[in-house]
Amino acid sequence: MRTMTACLTVFISASFVSANDVPAPITEHGFKKQAVPMFEMYCADCHQGDAAEGGFDLDQYAEGSQIQTEFETWEKVLRVVTERQMPPKDADQPSEVELQELRAILQAELATFDCEANARPGRVTLRRLNRAEYNNTVRDLLGVDYRPADEFPSDDVGNGFDNIGDVLVIPPLLMEKYLAAAEQIVERTFANEELKQKILVHKAEGEGEELLEAVRKNIDGFASRAFRRPATDEELTRLLALMVNAYQQGAEPEEAFKLGMQAVLASPHFIFRVELDPTEEDADGIRELNGYEIASRLSYFLWSSMPDEELFSLAKSGELTHPTTIQDQVRRMLADPKSKALTENFAGQWLQLRNLTQISPNPEQFPSFNADLRAAMRMETELFFESILHENRSILDFLTADFSHVNETLAKHYGLEGIKGNEFRRVSLNTDRRGVLTQASILLITSNPTRTSPVKRGKWILDNILGEPPPPPPEGVEDLVEAEQALGSLRERMEEHRENESCAVCHRKMDTLGFGLENFDVIGSWRNTDGKFAIDASGTLPGAISFKTPVELMELLAERKSQEFSRCLTEKMLTYALGRGLESYDRCAVNVILAELQEKGYRFRGLIEAIAISEPFLKREGKGKP
Repeated sequence: MRTMTACLTVFISASFVSANDVPAPITEHGFKKQAVPMFEMYCADCHQGDAAEGGFDLDQYAEGSQIQTEFETWEKVLRVVTERQMPPKDADQPSEVELQELRAILQAELATFDCEANARPGRVTLRRLNRAEYNNTVRDLLGVDYRPADEFPSDDVGNGFDNIGDVLVIPPLLMEKYLAAAEQIVERTFANEELKQKILVHKAEGEGEELLEAVRKNIDGFASRAFRRPATDEELTRLLALMVNAYQQGAEPEEAFKLGMQAVLASPHFIFRVELDPTEEDADGIRELNGYEIASRLSYFLWSSMPDEELFSLAKSGELTHPTTIQDQVRRMLADPKSKALTENFAGQWLQLRNLTQISPNPEQFPSFNADLRAAMRMETELFFESILHENRSILDFLTADFSHVNETLAKHYGLEGIKGNEFRRVSLNTDRRGVLTQASILLITSNPTRTSPVKRGKWILDNILGEPPPPPPEGVEDLVEAEQALGSLRERMEEHRENESCAVCHRKMDTLGFGLENFDVIGSWRNTDGKFAIDASGTLPGAISFKTPVELMELLAERKSQEFSRCLTEKMLTYALGRGLESYDRCAVNVILAELQEKGYRFRGLIEAIAISEPFLKREGKGKP
């Protein structure tokens, strides 16, 4: 039974049991008297003592209350039990009655988590603007047509996104780039008279106090917009001293002001998104964000840029702390063209569209693939995402929508007739395609250069649709042999590859999902055969859920896995909105968001609005909070 580690770690981010699913308590000590003996009988060989596989030692869990200390681990165990992934097929098996009993006990224990007693909004690490945010902020602050961050080092990725504070460090080279960029931004701004007029530059005339007041007004207006909140008297005094010193040494008033602007653009308050920590007066070490902080959270969530004048005005008046005002602003901001950033930066990373540039199918096998087709693939998925967003459609349309957007290049690739020209238009799909999973962009990034990969495709679905990423493969696992003439079809070779039970534990579900997309080749074209072998896209998922075609798989996921998909998308979007990975206590906020999403018919805008008024989005806890 040395494969139990794979069983217990195969799926994460399990759905938190809802109130309607909570079973009646077995007994007060059901875990100790009923669950522990089952673990000893079926699991202890691998998970007991100092040598317990994966470090999961069941000896640590003698009481059900201890489940709360490692909630995520026991959510994994519950999922494995529910889907009959534990124990593996080559081990002694509990009866169906025993499995259902264990499932009920674990559900009851997990459902006892007290969200009110454990309410925590979390803490976002001080984070710098990533490259996209920096470029967009420069654009909206000054209007200058210049993308300085394109020359910056690439941003690191954490939790699937490049806006996570914990990984946005500043290497020495980047600090040098910031200083050079500040100078270039100012010079390009002042070289354009129209742009120069847009930054509140009051003509500095007179002498003494009159001149100082004009200079102070100029730098106050610019610094407050750049810092995304009113500049403090101390900050203005330092900036004013810098400019006065330059003026006294012979610089013209305009040159002195340009120096002050450069200092603002090199300031941590421009480069970083700064939020205040709670003070001793804040109850439980938690504080509500002020209007300016909320304005920045909203703008960088939906626009990847700084707040506009309306957000600043609402922040100043105090109205932006009201949930109804926030929801109104979400609707306004999503209607703004700047919301394209949500497609580029959230969808581009959630759906991994950015990886398209790195994929190069074998040109001899796929001669129709070229740069135009690659670009059309990405555009289709981006337009599809935007249609669900702007039409406020159900998020389940990501799985089952019978429409998409194509131009002539992509239509020909899909076998659709009557589409001419490079302009993209909305079309009804044929019976072979549904939702995002059958779009060529997704099918390409989940393939190998020479053949499809059911493993990659299945893993992609588990990662990005169901929120159940499998663990890394065990050491020493050999790659799949490519000699298809000698070993049969891809499905047959994969079945042989799964003879190792430690591989089969993960691959049964992963490969089944992937083979459901086998009718699509490496570049997403429909096919009925793979070489001389007929395609078999059928499969059976845990729980004896069967399908025969890709469309049936999509419908199955939407019908039977809608909660898993809703939770996965919610957790990914909340991670992106907050700029931090989610913790165990965030499950409470996720549950509230999911309840609001369900109440609003799973509409996409409902998800975004619920995130924008959630506790983690509107509050901040102190560094020392346990």
